[in-house]
Amino acid sequence: MADEITTTPPAPPEAAAERKPAAPKVKTRKPKQRACDERDPKGKLCAGHLKRWYDYPREIEQLVGKGAEIYRCEFCKVLYRPDPKQQPNSYTIRY
Repeated sequence: MADEITTTPPAPPEAAAERKPAAPKVKTRKPKQRACDERDPKGKLCAGHLKRWYDYPREIEQLVGKGAEIYRCEFCKVLYRPDPKQQPNSYTIRY
């Protein structure tokens, strides 16, 4: 009986579904910024590429607004609003 292993049962799936994911961090891009400047708890720089995010979920739409120009880091998933001093990239190549 000394060889018995006691383990705790896994958490029920309802408990995992009840937890809501934390709201994503939203920052404003600096002029001509192309890489993420977020630091992890150890102080290491993320430096992920900021990519334009077109098809964001409904929760993000409620956070940033409908049809907003938004960028997301490819690694840490931090959201960036465009630089207010820079001309928007939407509709720049129209004839």
